[in-house]
Amino acid sequence: MDETSQRQVNSGSTQPHPAVQGKQARVRSVQPYDFRAAGQLSNENARVLTAIHEELARHLTSVLDACLGVSVKIKLQSLEQSPIATHIESVPPFSYVALYPLGPPSGSGIVECDVDLVFPIIDLLLGGAGLSETFPRELSEIEEEIMQDLMPVIASQIEAAWGVQLPEGRRIEVAALSKCYLPHEKVTQVKFELEIAGVTGLLSLVFPGSFVSTLMNKSKAEKSQAKTDKLRRFPTPSIRERILDCDVLVAADLPSTKVSIRDLIGLQPGCVLKLRAPIRTPGALTAAGRPLFAAMPVRNGTKKAAQLGHRMQDNFGIQE
Repeated sequence: MDETSQRQVNSGSTQPHPAVQGKQARVRSVQPYDFRAAGQLSNENARVLTAIHEELARHLTSVLDACLGVSVKIKLQSLEQSPIATHIESVPPFSYVALYPLGPPSGSGIVECDVDLVFPIIDLLLGGAGLSETFPRELSEIEEEIMQDLMPVIASQIEAAWGVQLPEGRRIEVAALSKCYLPHEKVTQVKFELEIAGVTGLLSLVFPGSFVSTLMNKSKAEKSQAKTDKLRRFPTPSIRERILDCDVLVAADLPSTKVSIRDLIGLQPGCVLKLRAPIRTPGALTAAGRPLFAAMPVRNGTKKAAQLGHRMQDNFGIQE
């Protein structure tokens, strides 16, 4: 075999089969999977929770405005889920943390307020200008009592937004949060950005993942109730309006006129029956057989009509 033929044989032997080429063209896309992402909020649940807590932010703004006597700005910052251990690590030191039992099977909810906001709030409640501390520190007994008086105000707005009744909350240490949840339990965190007296901080609501279904059911029930209420609020016409829409037989009649039987018997098509009633004597406009007005026969263009005169007394003696 010469050198040219040898090159042709080698070239043909290295050409892969078309089916093999197709398999080689399909490259697998393999990416690492984060098992911590399992059970994250669905898009629908996130939309519902966002709507609920945006409304809560609006109501809470009005309430704190009135309580603190200054302009308060509150907006929903984020909505996320994470294991309880991860959340505890993210809580800033000296934060004010209050625990609210949600009842079985939901567990407990948490309200967290950054220490950067706590001292301006206390100063405003004491009549000050909302000054903050230079360095974070633990609250004194008096300061803690002041915050305890404010927390029911915040809790009442949370109750209205969530549609649940919250028992009286109690302050706990951040380290004690791990005892309120299972070790690997996931919690949902709703963070609000508050601006009070020029100071910005976070107010966070934390609740178990199982409580999300409670809020979803509440939202669905409210939507269903809203549709029902909308049907119920459909304007029902009053009795007067319904009566005014009724059809009534109206006629223009001649007054009581006597005709002899002889004249009636002799009637034939084309005959003219003489009623012997003066033409100036008005007839009567009747509705369902009841006389309402005196009426004269007239013509309105090509149509017959009745010109109304004085109001008449009906058969029951009632003057209309």
